Amino acid sequence: MDALKDIGGPAQPLLTVRGLQKHFPLKKDPLGRGGGVVRAVDGVDFEVLKGETLGVVGESGCGKSTTARLLMQLIAPTAGEVVFDGRAVGSRDLPLKEFRRQVQMVFQDSYASLNPRLTIEDSVAFGPQVHGVPKKESIARARDLLVRVGLEPQRFAERYPHELSGGQRQRVNIARALALQPRMVILDEAVSALDKSVEAQVINLLLDLKAEFGLTYVFISHDLNVVRYMSDRVMVMYLGQVSEIGPSGALYETPAHPYTRALLSSMPSMDPDHRTEEAALAGDPPNPINPPSGCRFHPRCAMAAPVCSERVPARVLAGAAQAVSCLMYEPGSGHPNALPLAKAA
Repeated sequence: MDALKDIGGPAQPLLTVRGLQKHFPLKKDPLGRGGGVVRAVDGVDFEVLKGETLGVVGESGCGKSTTARLLMQLIAPTAGEVVFDGRAVGSRDLPLKEFRRQVQMVFQDSYASLNPRLTIEDSVAFGPQVHGVPKKESIARARDLLVRVGLEPQRFAERYPHELSGGQRQRVNIARALALQPRMVILDEAVSALDKSVEAQVINLLLDLKAEFGLTYVFISHDLNVVRYMSDRVMVMYLGQVSEIGPSGALYETPAHPYTRALLSSMPSMDPDHRTEEAALAGDPPNPINPPSGCRFHPRCAMAAPVCSERVPARVLAGAAQAVSCLMYEPGSGHPNALPLAKAA
């Protein structure tokens, strides 16, 4: 966390994560084979600043969604600490019920996120009622939020989830997340299941709501273009750990970690002259049950040296507000023999 003290800038952290881990134990079969643990999240440190959008990217299985569920305390961490606005989550100072009033989450599956037996209006009003808001006031708040997310209460309030499209259901989920007037919203692949035209509408809605309500976002997605558009800072994860974190512009223009460079080189471009000399990312991520020693990316890294398999990289500054976990990165000069990264249109 030492490097993070230098990259926070003037804004204060709303959420601080220290040493977060989640290991899922595996059962042995009748012959005694198997066992061990899946290291889904394995020592994650980061901060989310007040009023920002922190984008989280990485390959499938890197631990993005598990991290989101750990932040919400939907699953118990194996180790580590989550601190919200100076108070430890789940402690006497910040019980889970109070924390979840201030931090809400929008999930990827818009249909499974809603109770099929509740009308849209009741789904949005349910959270405030649980937290003691009178039913009449909760219904009025739900109807107001439906208007704000673009759903007319006269048409949609009495409908059920199966009567709505995917984009409409996700708007309902966003309204429901805002019903408790939270300070932070975690968006876990909230737009990835939508058609592109609907995705653009929901993204613009999220940006408008952030400005209107002064929200802080954690935006998780596999779409690098969407993350760049949405985020103030970006965190890159690989095999349960943070590879790089920094301002969106700096990270996309001058990526410091070989894994970040490989991800960005895979971005599609509308420019027919777009070319990159960056080596394609070979192979699949290693097994999280038995991760590589040292730097976890070294078996797939074109810039790896023998030391990369021996030492765990510490996080070092790669710029005024950018930090990277790489043994081969040299502050001020970057990676030896690194080629310029082509810019996508």
